[in-house]
Amino acid sequence: MAPTPGITDEAVERAVVALRSGGAVVLPTDTVYGLAALPTVDGAVDRLYALKGRPADMPVAVLVADVEQVRALADLPDPARRLAGAFWPGPLTLVLPRRPGLDLPLGGAAATIGVRWPDHPLVARLATAVGPLATTSANRTGRPTPVTAGEAAASLTGDVAAVLDGGPCAGTASTVVDVTGPEPVVLREGGLVEAQVRAALAARR
Repeated sequence: MAPTPGITDEAVERAVVALRSGGAVVLPTDTVYGLAALPTVDGAVDRLYALKGRPADMPVAVLVADVEQVRALADLPDPARRLAGAFWPGPLTLVLPRRPGLDLPLGGAAATIGVRWPDHPLVARLATAVGPLATTSANRTGRPTPVTAGEAAASLTGDVAAVLDGGPCAGTASTVVDVTGPEPVVLREGGLVEAQVRAALAARR
C-alpha cells in the first residue's frame, strides 16, 4: 500500500478504524517509523509479527499517550519514575514489571513489558483514541530501519492496513533500559546515550 499523503483527519480516522479491526498501521514517531497494532484485538499482534517476519519469542513494545496508560500496564519502580520524569515523552523505552493479570500477546517474558511514551502528536492521538499500541519498527526483520513512510511501505510487502506519512523521522531508535532488576540495565543505546541515563538516575530529586 502506498503512503497516505499527509496526515489528515480522514487518514487518522481510517487508521483508527483499521486498528480497531485488527489491522496493522505504519506510523511516524519521534525516532523511526513504527508498525502498530492494537494488542487487545484477537490476532492483531500475530499479524504484526507476520508482516515484520519477527521471531515469536522477541517481544514488541507498547506505545502510550500518557502516564495513566503506563500505570494501567506496569508498575513503576523508583528508577523508572526518575527516567520517565527526565526523558518522557521521548526516545526512551522502559522494560517494566507487568501488572499482574495483564494478558497481552506481546512476546518475550510474561512478567515484563516494554513501554514508551513518544514525543509525537500522532502517536498520542492514536493511543488516546484506541489505547496503547503494540509496536515495532516498520521494516522486515534484517532490513534497514525506515526513516520515511516510503521506506516502510517498500519494506513491508504484506497486508498493511494504512500508511501514515508524517515526513522523515529522526532516524535513531529509542534507548532501552530494563528496570525490573536490582539495578537498571541499558539494553540498547539509541536517542539517549548511557551517560545520560546514568546521570538521570543519579540526580537528586
